[in-house]
Amino acid sequence: MDPELIRDCVHCGFCLPTCPTYVLWGEEMDSPRGRIHLMGQHVDGTPLTDAMAGHFDACLGCMACVTACPSGVRYDRLIEQTRAVVEREHVRRPDERAIRALVFALFPYRRRLRAMRLPMRLSRRLQPFLEQVHPSLGAMAELAPGVPRPVRLPPLVRARRRRRARVGLLTGCVQGEFFPQVNAATARVLALEGCDVVIPPRQGCCGALSLHSGREAEARGFARRTIATFERAGVDAVVVNAAGCGSSMKDYAEVLAGEPAWAARAEALRTRDLAEFLIELGPVAERHPLPVTIAYHDACHLAHAQGVRAQPRELLRAIPELELREVEESAVCCGSAGTYNLFQPEAARQLGDRKAERVLAAGADLLVSANPGCTMQIAASVRRAGKGEIRVAHTAEVLDASLRGLEPGMLGRSPQRMTPPRRRTR
Repeated sequence: MDPELIRDCVHCGFCLPTCPTYVLWGEEMDSPRGRIHLMGQHVDGTPLTDAMAGHFDACLGCMACVTACPSGVRYDRLIEQTRAVVEREHVRRPDERAIRALVFALFPYRRRLRAMRLPMRLSRRLQPFLEQVHPSLGAMAELAPGVPRPVRLPPLVRARRRRRARVGLLTGCVQGEFFPQVNAATARVLALEGCDVVIPPRQGCCGALSLHSGREAEARGFARRTIATFERAGVDAVVVNAAGCGSSMKDYAEVLAGEPAWAARAEALRTRDLAEFLIELGPVAERHPLPVTIAYHDACHLAHAQGVRAQPRELLRAIPELELREVEESAVCCGSAGTYNLFQPEAARQLGDRKAERVLAAGADLLVSANPGCTMQIAASVRRAGKGEIRVAHTAEVLDASLRGLEPGMLGRSPQRMTPPRRRTR
């Protein structure tokens, strides 16, 4: 924990109303300034107690406080450093260690995750039993999305018009296995906007889950592999369609600060969120009308960590006949936060229920999210509220439907079916 970063906090309290756990519980030690106070105590020699570790574990790492802070406190760096200290010094209960070992042996590895898709989906029927075995297993069963048919992406998707850029596409772990249609839509949109899209077939995990959970060495290994993969691809930029992944990749230089050669290579790797990249590139493909009402959800690692808020809205508003509605408390986390809804399921459910209520109040036909974790979290929360299945789509899928003139009714309807939506008759 960096003492200089800790001293930047003047304990003004501007972060309090933006912090999801403080909003839920009203406890000072479960606010950013309270946690920073605990960090300072530890730096000054106070041993890391179970209670102290519990307050750090309860933080979602949503970075809403970073957006709100008038003093520019780097809470994002502080909580990552602190979690690494917790992982080194705190002795967890055997059941916690087992659950964490399961999650990190499964989710960053696509082949293992692929093998678990159907069992995870079927486990929803066993959720009450799994909940009794361990709350994290119950949460895993509740969050499991539909099982999609695989989508084979070629190593190169050629630009559909004059080539304007050559980009790499990060396919991701959860995105690639549970929402492959999002990657397919992303590649099509980029190609229609004049990009050659390079999709390295053996790319691995970017390291986001490891980085956000204090597993520093593991995160650095994933980062080095990802950098090398896209360097070999020879691309102008790496386009990412999952908020958590994009946030982590933009932090690679800091993650690898102790390895100057790798940090320099990380700096040279131009990482862009899909919406950010498309706005910078500028539109050339025709937008066809898409008569649908959309509620846009701000993923925390897109809005707060990357500062990408206006770009997705600009892209959506440029589609003829599309109506965009805002979700109340859009800056408050939905409770997904990477692995948070697995390790802190009760707090995550409280936040998910709060978010689902506000999403449904928007009265839109479709919810648009730019992060797979948010998609699963909000969909599970809506089911838990007894409201059935909510239609959720990624920004890329909405753009894809508009650019290709497809029927809006199939958007977000059934992610497990990969049959292309019908083209509208004119």
